[in-house]
Amino acid sequence: MATSTQTHSLSDLSGVRRGALIAYRWLVLAFLLAGCAQVFLAGLGVFSLDNGDAAGGGSAFDAHRALGFTLAGAAIVILILALIARPGVLAMSLAGVLVVQTSLLQSLLDGLADDTAVYGGLHALDGFLILGIAGFLYASARRWRS
Repeated sequence: MATSTQTHSLSDLSGVRRGALIAYRWLVLAFLLAGCAQVFLAGLGVFSLDNGDAAGGGSAFDAHRALGFTLAGAAIVILILALIARPGVLAMSLAGVLVVQTSLLQSLLDGLADDTAVYGGLHALDGFLILGIAGFLYASARRWRS
């Protein structure tokens, strides 16, 4: 019986699937690194709001917002690559969840946070869930050996 930790060989895949899987793996890694930058930018914005820091305040949140929209676009590309590479049903499903979280849920929670602070907390928690899903996707993509 095959387990979920089983390694697979890239040489077993067609050229298109192999290329898509390699691109998928690298894009998910870049997504994770950009997600870490998101946490930094959010912290920079929050802790710079009242002290007049030239690098903080609105400009840090502008960078956080722009990177968030970029991550939403990257999540769509990750989903497309997952559908081509077919790394597994769970990975493809989670790539779809990643699109919903980054493209819809994060913006919704951010907008609702203007009226109720608890949504801002949920926005942050969802951001960590996004990083967790991306980490899982990267780890599962690493099971494919060259």
